[in-house]
Amino acid sequence: MTQSASAPLLAVEDLAVTFGQGAGSVAAVRGVSFTLARGETLALVGESGSGKSVTALSILQLLPYPRARHPHGSIRLDGTELVGASEPVLRRVRGGRVAMVFQEPMTSLNPLHSIERQVGEGVALHQGLRGAALRARVIELLTLVGIPDPASRLDALPHELSGGQRQRVMIAMALGNGPDLLIADEPTTALDVTIQAQILALLKDLQARLGMALLFITHDLGIVRKLADRVCVMKDGAIVETGAVGEVFAAPRHDYTRKLLAAEPGGQPLTPAADAPEVIAADTVKVWFPRRGGLFGRVTGHVKAVDGVSLAVRRGQTVGVVGESGSGKTTLGLALLRLLKSEGTIRFAGQPIERLGAAELRPLRRQMQMVFQDPYGSLSPRLSVEQIVGEGLEVHGLARDRAERRRLIAAALEEVGLDPAVADRYPHEFSGGQRQRIAIARALVLKPAFLVLDEPTSALDVSVQAQIVTLLRDLQARHALAYLFISHDLRVVRALADHLVVMKDGKVVESGPAERLFAAPATAYTRALMAAALDLAVV
Repeated sequence: MTQSASAPLLAVEDLAVTFGQGAGSVAAVRGVSFTLARGETLALVGESGSGKSVTALSILQLLPYPRARHPHGSIRLDGTELVGASEPVLRRVRGGRVAMVFQEPMTSLNPLHSIERQVGEGVALHQGLRGAALRARVIELLTLVGIPDPASRLDALPHELSGGQRQRVMIAMALGNGPDLLIADEPTTALDVTIQAQILALLKDLQARLGMALLFITHDLGIVRKLADRVCVMKDGAIVETGAVGEVFAAPRHDYTRKLLAAEPGGQPLTPAADAPEVIAADTVKVWFPRRGGLFGRVTGHVKAVDGVSLAVRRGQTVGVVGESGSGKTTLGLALLRLLKSEGTIRFAGQPIERLGAAELRPLRRQMQMVFQDPYGSLSPRLSVEQIVGEGLEVHGLARDRAERRRLIAAALEEVGLDPAVADRYPHEFSGGQRQRIAIARALVLKPAFLVLDEPTSALDVSVQAQIVTLLRDLQARHALAYLFISHDLRVVRALADHLVVMKDGKVVESGPAERLFAAPATAYTRALMAAALDLAVV
């Protein structure tokens, strides 16, 4: 994919985007300029809030007018000005000449409409196809993006497809009218590493076959290395560096680019003492959900979410649990905390807890805590930081009075690297990394022995991921915490986990020292996971 010597397909010049009016206005994009040739892949890279997505939405003029304005700048597609263009012009461009694939397909697809209707909608609008011709085109598009037996999936609703299949449907929708330019806004962030690799390979193949230009928006530098021809690095609404991927990655000129390249999670996992006691253990734990059917809703089978899993976590140890979505990782974590009903034996500090009732479990709850994937979803927007972190202290009666309660909250915030002065603020006033620190403080204030960390870095930028990994390792060293670290990001797992458990379809397919599994995986499934992760990370 080389840039044509002719005029560029897309030319963005001195683009500015401002939200709001007067003194309260915010400059989200400031003087951005770049070009994109036919058949070329350009990556827009930067952390959350850098202006990547706002720039992409500006191309299709999808920003909310009049709240969002363009004080100056130009966006030309094949010489046609899009900034301020009329609705008829924009209707021909949107979904016709320029298409977009969004980050989370489950929120982008209509949950009430069939796959056939959603893929065919844009084709019918732009090409006027109807009936059998439209259905044939939908099947052709689903075949193109690798949906197996597409004719049988036409009536399926989005929730009946896997994450990777939903993203393929989104790509099929985007390709329906043979666009000249495909904008992909973080299309693989929510996907497992193996599915991520498949989607990237699909995009490269489609681009080669169809001759599209690709504008790829991401914060994952591994993807940029693998996919893009050129890269524009964005920070605070401006492009701070641009150039060929090989040149920028080999010799970055800007400090911010160097910071991003150095921000991959690193360091070595902590090794527990040889005589470290067992904190929690599971023996042949099962979590089966009944599948019901028929007129009377009889049980016709079971979904075996966790099927005979055994593991142990010692004091000061991190056990990583990896596998694709639906493998049972999170269900296992919830079962260990007795938040889901299970069969089998669960021991905490040597004592069986699987038969304990709610009242008997309550004193143990402070010893077993959980940190969730999305801190914005797990923190109540109506509570202040003080109320969020202090809630457990009240439930367990761990503070004699308000003064002691505030002192314990302040100590927990300081431990996770936050100023205690933020205690009166609310979650929406913080960045993603700061919110995750608040979530960790909420667990840490109870002085637990065991933490289940469920994808705690997957929603964060790569530089913030590295900070949270370092924080978790420091806290573990200070308090000899036992972690069950659930993730599909093997780069993060490698930096934290001493022991690894690989799950597929509810079962453990391989387990052992993390160093050995990374170096010489014994099963084909583990090798596939490792290959996909390392391939994405190759320079």
